[in-house]
Amino acid sequence: MADVAPDDLSVTGEVVALCQDLIRIDTSNYGAEEGPGERKAAEYVAGLLDEVGIAAEIIETAPGRANVVARWGGTAGGAHPERGALLLHGHLDVVPAASEDWQVDPFGGEVRDCPQAGLSVWGRGAVDMKDFDAMLLSVVRARQRAGRVPERPVVLCFTADEEAGGHQGAELLVRDHREWFEDCTEAVGEVGGFSTTVRGQRLYLIEAAEKGMAWMRLTARGRAGHGSMINHENAVTRLAAAVARIGVHEWPVRLTPTMKTLLATVADIAGTEATPENAPALIDEFGSAARMLGAVLRNSTNPTMLNAGYKVNVIPTEASAHVDGRFLPGFEDEFFATLAELTGEGVEIEYLSKQPPWEMPYDGPLVDAMARSLLAEDPGAVVAPYTMSGGTDAKHFTRLGMRSYGFAPLRLPADLDFTALFHGVDERVPVDALEFGARVMDRFLDQI
Repeated sequence: MADVAPDDLSVTGEVVALCQDLIRIDTSNYGAEEGPGERKAAEYVAGLLDEVGIAAEIIETAPGRANVVARWGGTAGGAHPERGALLLHGHLDVVPAASEDWQVDPFGGEVRDCPQAGLSVWGRGAVDMKDFDAMLLSVVRARQRAGRVPERPVVLCFTADEEAGGHQGAELLVRDHREWFEDCTEAVGEVGGFSTTVRGQRLYLIEAAEKGMAWMRLTARGRAGHGSMINHENAVTRLAAAVARIGVHEWPVRLTPTMKTLLATVADIAGTEATPENAPALIDEFGSAARMLGAVLRNSTNPTMLNAGYKVNVIPTEASAHVDGRFLPGFEDEFFATLAELTGEGVEIEYLSKQPPWEMPYDGPLVDAMARSLLAEDPGAVVAPYTMSGGTDAKHFTRLGMRSYGFAPLRLPADLDFTALFHGVDERVPVDALEFGARVMDRFLDQI
């Protein structure tokens, strides 16, 4: 564990060291049973909580696939008992990293300079999402030591398998261990609260919606034969045509309530009005962040894998492809109907992971608490909601009726290409952003 003096009650006192320690525990998720799993990280987190008197339970859903849950706070009656408990959740797994592509050891947790962001913690998981795990643990441990326990009941949850859809993590916790979450009415996790800069104005984005996920395998079958002969039942040809249609399809702009609010905020900064027609231009105001935000103006389908054949002169019986499909809240029917047309006849669709989108109202006490906490640390900023292009564990927790938001606060330099760091090479998080996030989370917990 991080070596922190017992009388250090600062919420930022150990956030950097905790982030380093978590990165150094390799929890690479290869999307199958192989890999190191999350058990060591779960034991580390449970130990940190137990050390300050918060009883934690490790729930293993498969060998090595471990989750941590704990209850914290909740004085008798509480300030607002009608609001129920608050779930604070983060995941322990990370996507794999090829060390030969990195400037540093991806599991070294090294602190070194970054040209765009100054002193930073480098390593796989630095932004996705061991930074938030470290913020949360640092704040909870400091508050517990100081006796600053929230009146509202809080469930702390650190999950396995988020990077592969949460099937060995949040999904099974919701299904088999629902008793931990029965009184939770609201939830906070990744990815939100980070800053972007539009025309010199710092803007913090809180995740209030998320695209649905359709990971699929397309399979075409045909007649095997010699590669030198005419064959009008070629599985490779049939599959390739379907993949090409899906990959080049231009999905139309569709604005959800969350994105309408964000675009109106950006339009106000840019001195214009937000319309579906100028939505792409407004998204371009975000610079490098437009890579992610542009993806939530439309449904999307990206072919990612192809597999067919075993010899150049043999026409195979079967060919397959994988496609990553994402669909906006409220536009599911349009997505699946269009996908069926694009796929065409003779190609079977098998869903490897099919999870619904979600969208929450951007209002209420929890939203107000997030905004106030950010503005207290950065008074000149603007706070707005956004839709997340990827998937998080919130997809599972929202099934229990919780209002969910992404809020892992980070104040970032304007020229840091933050969205490229998610699953990217040389992933890193600025030290001062980690400390900023811990202070914001501390303020947030004062207001929940």
